[in-house]
Amino acid sequence: MINNILVISSNFTGHGHKSIAESLCEKFPKNGNIKVNIVDGFSLGGTTLLNVAKAYGPITRKSENLWELIWDISSIKPSIVNEIVELKIKDRFLNLLKETKPDLILTLHPNFNGSILNILEKYHIEIPFVTLIADLVSITPLWADPRADYIISPTQEAKYKCMGYGVPEKKIKVLGFPVRSRFYSRTYRFEKGIDCNSKKLLKCMIMSGGEGVGNMKKIAAILLENFNCTVKIVAGRNKALKNRLEKSLGKKYAGRVKVYGFTENIQDLMWDSDIVFMRGSPNVIMEAVACNVPLIITGALPGQEEENPKFVEKHKLGVVCESTGKIKDVVSNLISNNSQELNKIRRFQRVYANMDAAENIVNFILSVKDADFLVSKMDV
Repeated sequence: MINNILVISSNFTGHGHKSIAESLCEKFPKNGNIKVNIVDGFSLGGTTLLNVAKAYGPITRKSENLWELIWDISSIKPSIVNEIVELKIKDRFLNLLKETKPDLILTLHPNFNGSILNILEKYHIEIPFVTLIADLVSITPLWADPRADYIISPTQEAKYKCMGYGVPEKKIKVLGFPVRSRFYSRTYRFEKGIDCNSKKLLKCMIMSGGEGVGNMKKIAAILLENFNCTVKIVAGRNKALKNRLEKSLGKKYAGRVKVYGFTENIQDLMWDSDIVFMRGSPNVIMEAVACNVPLIITGALPGQEEENPKFVEKHKLGVVCESTGKIKDVVSNLISNNSQELNKIRRFQRVYANMDAAENIVNFILSVKDADFLVSKMDV
């Protein structure tokens, strides 16, 4: 029986891993006295790995080419990443196991799958090991270690990528993308649709994940110059960007634009929006879908996000507009004919949204039996 769970997450590589951990922790207490220990995997590597994690924000904001190179190297040689991380975290991780004595290990970050499995294997430690993929489509092979007892996939697309990396299908469980419950509390407010005609104020929101990247200023200016609208901009942890946007847009469009830093109440801003412009961040996409607000995807980080715009289009959760020169036409099309296209997107989002994903994941984790675990080990 699973009563004590060790969760390996990340605090500094964006906010998505923490959000997923929070969504699961909302559900664990409903199943009795379950003990959950959440640890930042990078902290197990001391200062060196923590500095690597903290570099994620600056790299993704300032050098997408460098990020793409890092992604490509880790995808081509995942064993090297596993060996380096294993070397750095081994001693602290073994001490952590002694302290916490978990019944199951759950990883939420790809860097700690193969590395931890290497340690468990070398020291003959048998603890059920489950991976929860935090990406939608473009997954690194670091997510797909066939030695894991189970891999929980948020989508069928990620499942097929796992199988392509050699993971047996029976080890992969497609259970949806876990989103914190507060994003779902007003999901069906648009069931009757709305009309964003030329006389009604169009409420726009621009964001780009926790790190605040993307051409927010230009997008905002196009909207404010061409539509009867207000614009909320979320700059995330990027304080320099927040200051620049306030100075450049605040005076010219006073009363029509407001700039936010990192906020814990992002769902409130989404609920008060007719359209959200965003990068292809998996967490932000799924949170917007949970809030039932149409998406306009303006770009994606190379590597883990590059297929997310097509994913959004495939499931009709929003539209893609990677050229700022086309924003005016895209928005005009969405709000024409009494917002016919906007309301169509909302209907598809309500069909796709899975408010039970976090609960289903928790129930599955708690259902992992010793017998399943032993069979899984024999299959490797």
